[in-house]
Amino acid sequence: MKKFAFAAMVGTLAGAVATTQVAGPLLAQDRSTSVYEQLDLFGDIFERIRGQYVEEVDESALIEAAIDGMLSSLDPHSSYLSPDDAADMRVQTRGEFGGLGIEVTQEEGFVKVVSPIDGTPADAAGIQAGDFITAVDGDSVLGLTLDDAVDLMRGPVGSEIVITVVREGEDDPFDVSLIRDTIKLTAARARTEGETIVLRVTTFNDQTFPNMRDGLEEQIEEAGGFENVNGIVLDLRNNPGGLLNQAILVSDAFLEEGEIVSTRGREAADSDRINAKPGDLAEGKPMVVLINGGSASASEIVAGALQDHRRAIVVGTKSFGKGSVQTVMPLRGEGAMRLTTARYYTPSGRSIQALGISPDIIVEQPRLRPVEDEETEEENRPSRSEADLRGSLVNDSLSEEEQQQIEADRARAEAVAALREEDYQLAYAIDILKGLNTLAADFE
Repeated sequence: MKKFAFAAMVGTLAGAVATTQVAGPLLAQDRSTSVYEQLDLFGDIFERIRGQYVEEVDESALIEAAIDGMLSSLDPHSSYLSPDDAADMRVQTRGEFGGLGIEVTQEEGFVKVVSPIDGTPADAAGIQAGDFITAVDGDSVLGLTLDDAVDLMRGPVGSEIVITVVREGEDDPFDVSLIRDTIKLTAARARTEGETIVLRVTTFNDQTFPNMRDGLEEQIEEAGGFENVNGIVLDLRNNPGGLLNQAILVSDAFLEEGEIVSTRGREAADSDRINAKPGDLAEGKPMVVLINGGSASASEIVAGALQDHRRAIVVGTKSFGKGSVQTVMPLRGEGAMRLTTARYYTPSGRSIQALGISPDIIVEQPRLRPVEDEETEEENRPSRSEADLRGSLVNDSLSEEEQQQIEADRARAEAVAALREEDYQLAYAIDILKGLNTLAADFE
């Protein structure tokens, strides 16, 4: 402990001398004395707890709790990772782990859901970004560290857990029962809606960029080439982030040049600037990026980069606003420390910390309407047209091929209308790409 204190003193003294030759050494000495006193105080408290607490304590657990308390007091994202937690984190970045399938943070003493993960127990149970979890199996999480609250939610695969949720717009808290499961993440999936390729990216782990690239190539091949594609929707909704290098790769995939992101640490030497390399997987096709309040961290890096370069139109609602970078540092004993070491900035120099990415076009996802309301509206909707009227004139001005084309266009429009009922934001994004292509065709 004294060796550590001495090292801190030397570092402080060296820094002070560099800035001032007179007051610096005295100031550093005062600080070092204060550090010694605080460390002595910590030692006194530790010895008293170890010797006088009503029950025998686990000394290692006590020291780990002190370390975690020191780190978690800095910001919501800095923390101590025990050997088990560090191993779990390494597994998560590979894309498979056990749990409920939610990314969480802490706000006002409660656990706040950043986003549910697609296809997980939390997603199936209807947990939403922005929900607050106030209790687990009846035990309040108020006053617990985030790690302790997460530990309460962990458990054997197949076991039941009841979480109490507070949701904006709901008058009272409500309980949600979930069954813990093995969470297998498919980091990116691709599909085609009409003439639009939809790339759904759920997290940024080791598999994100390869999954996205391979999925895009498959969809292009199935479409018969890029000439049959009108654009790409990159869906980052409820994506809580993950690995910085994967966010850089995904951004670079659609940028030919220019800055992707810059990170600025405490010292100038800790800053970095990452630029795109030539090559665009989308070959210049128009893009829309979808975000919402559950889009955080790495998702915001991608959305911000593509927005600042005017490479994509960002649609949806304001993102989460996590503009900091965490470095995981291995510690002795197989544990690790997750420490916030930098802020990141979009190419235009924006820090989105606590602000989020604002969409170019704000589009809310409508709340689901009760079935009875939909049925009533359906009953009141007119269903007859000119063609239904007795004796109406037949349109004989079109060839059979033209009639088939009209019917095909109508079928595509009806498919988009059906998608609008299921996912309004995605349908809106597809409509934007369709409009851009129509406009471009008119000017050719």
